[in-house]
Amino acid sequence: MKYHPELLDYHRNTMRINEEISISGEIMPVALSIAGSDSGGCAGIQADLRTFAALGVHGMTAVTAVTSQNTVRVNDVFTLPACTVSSQIDAVLSDIGADAVKTGMLPDPEIIAAVAEKMRQYQIEKLVLDPVMVSTGGDELISGKAGESLVGELFPLAMIVTPNLDETSVLVGRDIRTLEDMYAAAREVLQTGTRAVLIKGGHLERPEQAIDLFFDGQAFIEFPAARVDTRNTHGSGCTLAAAIAAFLARGCILREAVGRAKEYVTGAIKNAYSLGHGNGPLGHFYQRD
Repeated sequence: MKYHPELLDYHRNTMRINEEISISGEIMPVALSIAGSDSGGCAGIQADLRTFAALGVHGMTAVTAVTSQNTVRVNDVFTLPACTVSSQIDAVLSDIGADAVKTGMLPDPEIIAAVAEKMRQYQIEKLVLDPVMVSTGGDELISGKAGESLVGELFPLAMIVTPNLDETSVLVGRDIRTLEDMYAAAREVLQTGTRAVLIKGGHLERPEQAIDLFFDGQAFIEFPAARVDTRNTHGSGCTLAAAIAAFLARGCILREAVGRAKEYVTGAIKNAYSLGHGNGPLGHFYQRD
């Protein structure tokens, strides 16, 4: 099964939502990113804000860590105190609220516990959890204990989690090498309590297609896209999760939000540009060119 019937009226919904936003200046979807800062501007908070802006959503942030990184490597990570992360979340949610929340780099168990507490306090339903564990360049971004806390405390609160193949392998305790492996792993990840999972298959050994697999306990949906011959994919995982959050904030159902986010990210990768000596960023604003 490639596409769910509920996705067939996707273009009609797109036109409706865009029209609603343009008719009234009072209507502005709002999304919060709780993630780390990327000094190179390719991933993390920076990628999330560009994604929100490109998709017509007002973006807010709660910074969890400051990374010293570029297109080649992560040189240093400074983790903020959990109380500072909580304070940022309180500041924006108590005043502005959020139509959706996306999490990225949550580097330690204390921050994870603080975020989980705030998600419960503000009764956040549309939580998109990107379990950031390793950077594009292969640098480890969270400890093993943090990974355990992430699964135990935040997965049960998530509407959807979006692990890549390496992260999925960590979650299920074995290598994920085939599409069949992804199907089996999706069932296991759903047992953590999340309402849905999207396993990103960009590094799957399928040269002609990049297939992401969605599972919500009722149906599997494959989201295929032709591979783009580029190394400039820094921040693609952040961008996909942020795009899902943006479309949820705009009123899309989850399956539609995932499908539209996949299309958006594919276009942004096609319009990626070279920067520095490593993996460059996506072209987030390609739809406005």
